[in-house]
Amino acid sequence: MANLLAHPVGRRRFIRIGAALAAAAFVPAALAAPPVRRWSGSALGAHASIELVGVDAALADVTFAAVEKEIVRLEALFSLYRPDSALSRLNAVGRLDAPEADVLRLLALARGVHERTGGLFDPTVQPLFAAYAAHYAGGRTDALPGGVLADRLELVGFDQVVFDEGAVRFSRPGMAMTLNGIAQGYVTDRVADLLKARGFTDVLVDIGEIRAIGGGRDGGGWKVGLAAGPDSDALRATLRLTDRAVATSMMAGTLLDATGRVGHIFHPRKGAVPSAFSAVSVVAPEAALADALSTAAVLMTPDQLSGVRGADVEVYTTPA
Repeated sequence: MANLLAHPVGRRRFIRIGAALAAAAFVPAALAAPPVRRWSGSALGAHASIELVGVDAALADVTFAAVEKEIVRLEALFSLYRPDSALSRLNAVGRLDAPEADVLRLLALARGVHERTGGLFDPTVQPLFAAYAAHYAGGRTDALPGGVLADRLELVGFDQVVFDEGAVRFSRPGMAMTLNGIAQGYVTDRVADLLKARGFTDVLVDIGEIRAIGGGRDGGGWKVGLAAGPDSDALRATLRLTDRAVATSMMAGTLLDATGRVGHIFHPRKGAVPSAFSAVSVVAPEAALADALSTAAVLMTPDQLSGVRGADVEVYTTPA
């Protein structure tokens, strides 16, 4: 299996993510394998990589320079950890004037998934994350006080975010957003779109989430492995992707408390809740959609997953 798959697919900055081509040993000797150019770096705090099939070194270098420039541009919009990003400025004052087109496009995508998941995908859970992270920062093991939880839940609600070409606005003071449940997928898509616009037809983009263009070096689809756990090299499934994307969410991808009971994905109406799944992977046409749907699916019951699945969306789950 190691010859077929490199890094298993995990979730976000704390989980290794990757994919691999079929090993060269599987290519008939009579056929010259097309060259594969690889780039690696980071985006939004996560490992990132790109593979281009059939491209010479000079063209690859120029292309990867353009990719790096695009990632820097998008990080300046969506990073939660850069104080000068558009998102950080919105969170600081509750308003972002003249938002860039990518901000509006991402928020529109988020609104669609919010509605599709009955509100379970909600970027305004950032006040919950901040409260739980602060509570457990000193190694405490008790529950977040009910009064604190109730106060923070009052600040959650994506329906209280208004956005248009003039501004993005929070309706309540103290609200804040995290785009960690969709931004990596969105950046993955934007880079994939950049590469397609430049004429590339056989590409694997891994920028926190994975999007495959074309069928890979052997033409049968890009081989991707889904990890069994955040720190596991074992695989729970393998996929072949052609013109599709995949994202995986794991509640245990980041644990905030010492006992391992409080993960990094929060229910917008309840706060920290246990998940019925140790991992949920979603395959969809675009990485942003897969990213957001997998985030919400972690909070669902098995019966509720019907709201995620569709003609263009597949869901792979591992019970908790």
